[in-house]
Amino acid sequence: MFGIIRPCRNRLGAELRSAWLAHLCGMCLSLRDEHGHLSRLVTNYDGLMISAVVEAQTGLSRRSAGPCALRGMKSADVAVGSGARLAASVSLVLASLKIHDHVDDGDGLAGRVGWAGRAVAQRWAAKGVGTASDLGFDASVMVDSVRRQTIVEAAAGLGSSVLVVTEPTETATGFAVAQTAIIAGRPANAEPLREVGRLFGRVAHLIDAVEDLEEDRAAGAWNPLLATGTTVQEAHRLCLDALAGIRLALAEVEFVDGRLVHKLLVHELEESVVRAFGKRKRHQYPPGKPRWSDPGSGLWAYPRLNWQRQPRGCFTGCGAFLYMCGTCQFCCRDPFPGPWSDKRRDGCDGGDCGPNCDCDCSC
Repeated sequence: MFGIIRPCRNRLGAELRSAWLAHLCGMCLSLRDEHGHLSRLVTNYDGLMISAVVEAQTGLSRRSAGPCALRGMKSADVAVGSGARLAASVSLVLASLKIHDHVDDGDGLAGRVGWAGRAVAQRWAAKGVGTASDLGFDASVMVDSVRRQTIVEAAAGLGSSVLVVTEPTETATGFAVAQTAIIAGRPANAEPLREVGRLFGRVAHLIDAVEDLEEDRAAGAWNPLLATGTTVQEAHRLCLDALAGIRLALAEVEFVDGRLVHKLLVHELEESVVRAFGKRKRHQYPPGKPRWSDPGSGLWAYPRLNWQRQPRGCFTGCGAFLYMCGTCQFCCRDPFPGPWSDKRRDGCDGGDCGPNCDCDCSC
């Protein structure tokens, strides 16, 4: 998956945060137990969504796990069973395809290590497909969908719809999320969950394209927005339409307890779109660039939220960190720039679903 859902602990609340961590740890331990310690590198925030969707349809399935350094050497209840295994399988397969892509393009760490990266990718793909087979579904459907990406990108040009480029990703994620209904024994949920997964893949692909836009433009690298002539505001509109579609599709799914899934795929996915595009204004964006909603006045006028990152040195970053702490920017400004990296970070800006929402969305 893509790692775009990064929940704020204050928005989740204690109960849902505990459930979220249970799925994260459950996926990590499933990777370790079935595929070895190295495979735990593919543990990611979006992959646990698969485990959460399975449990939301079947009810709790937990076990007690021993102390872990990433939990401050505390024990915890973690998710177990087919949901955690499916999440591990999907994460392995998609990570292997991502490594293959980096090796082919010659970029990133995988591109530099070459054959070693390809060997790891092949091993992970085989293990992920094997686990999927044990669970009763054919992961080759997902693999074939993602491998078509290169062909689709080569055929795309100015005037092409960007949705043609996102289609392989949509198909793969839609297939993976639909499988949760089969594993949970609720086949009637398969089609609405397929739609949820498909639209999630669209949002993830477009967010990735927007976040890489300026870097790809400067490097002359391929980017779906540049290749098809799609504007940032059009990509934002497509993401907002997809968010609305996810809400509607989730309303058709029968859950035992869908609170965490609703929080992740409605609230937190919306926050991911806000991080990438900003809170949309009525006026148009400048050509090619999103306009961020940055509360940049008064005490929050510094540091500015820059379109192109301007990392700060050690001492300058320390000064920015102390100033941002003193002006409550880490908890109240949304989004805020990282004091050293200058990357956009999401604050604790609460929201709500609307008049019919019974979630506690306060920060």
